[in-house]
Amino acid sequence: MSRTPFLRSALVAGAATAALLLSGCVAGEGQAAEPAPAESGEAASLEGQTLNIDFATYNPLSLIIKDQGWLEDAGLEVTWVQSAGSNKANEALRAGAIDVGSTAGSAALLARSNGSPIQVIDIYSQPEWAALVAPAGSSIDSVDALKGKQVAVTKGTDPYFFLLQSLEAEGLAPEDITVQNLQHADGWAALQNGSVDAWSGLDPIMAGAEETGATLFYRNVDFNSYGFLNATEAFIAEKPEVAQAVVDAYETARAWAEENPEETAAILAEVAGLDAAVATKVIDERTNLDVDHVPGEAQVAVLEKIGPIFVELGDVANQQQVDEALASLINDTFATQADAARFQ
Repeated sequence: MSRTPFLRSALVAGAATAALLLSGCVAGEGQAAEPAPAESGEAASLEGQTLNIDFATYNPLSLIIKDQGWLEDAGLEVTWVQSAGSNKANEALRAGAIDVGSTAGSAALLARSNGSPIQVIDIYSQPEWAALVAPAGSSIDSVDALKGKQVAVTKGTDPYFFLLQSLEAEGLAPEDITVQNLQHADGWAALQNGSVDAWSGLDPIMAGAEETGATLFYRNVDFNSYGFLNATEAFIAEKPEVAQAVVDAYETARAWAEENPEETAAILAEVAGLDAAVATKVIDERTNLDVDHVPGEAQVAVLEKIGPIFVELGDVANQQQVDEALASLINDTFATQADAARFQ
């Protein structure tokens, strides 16, 4: 059953927060294992089974599920871990700290291309969550103006690939700027204190920055990849009934968000520490939750454009690794049989 009070549990348990202290790159070595076929687990009991799953301010559906407690009501013992960005979610997935994590599609492809055994099991949004940001009063108003400048960005995330695509589209090379690799919130802080000239930002932090006078001087929704819900192959093989419950919860949350837009924005505002108006802007203007949630050709088409960038920059050894990752990244088993009414 659903619970109407927001944020019924603490935002981050101490043990869960420890998982975010992981270090190292998203990329790894080794070849991903062949995914085992998953089966619907609606008839299987979830009582006493465990689940380690992330929540993130860039994934509003995850906040709803955590707030409403549907998975716990189904009998699962859930550990919630906050992801500060796609790169952190991928680190946690690779380390086994979480079973399910939310990332941008570009970050999922990068991880899979470098041997991380993950697959996308659901699409949670089609956002415009990345743009290039200048501080209030800055003379920077175009990509051309970034030449020779310092730009903050979190490598391995959609804002990073947004920045690279923006440079290419406007005739600049990565070498024309100096990249400061900072986590999203730290990038915004650096922009505020003058340590960098521009920031490739991420919502909802970016929407908050606008409220202080920062400008989004370059936007292109086509450069944003979808929001991917990823699971480790071991989890998919060992706990398909739990994986199905997670996807069902996501689809229940999607319907809940459509019926309760103000409550959805309020949950985001509380977790992210945003004003209600800013959270509403993120939900209403820059987050498309009404999207086909079954991963497939639409996502592959976007990632096919991003994949070669990995190889060009040396983030992936060769195009064959990217192609193999694209061919094995998607697992639509759970999304195609999702029950959006399961937790209503």
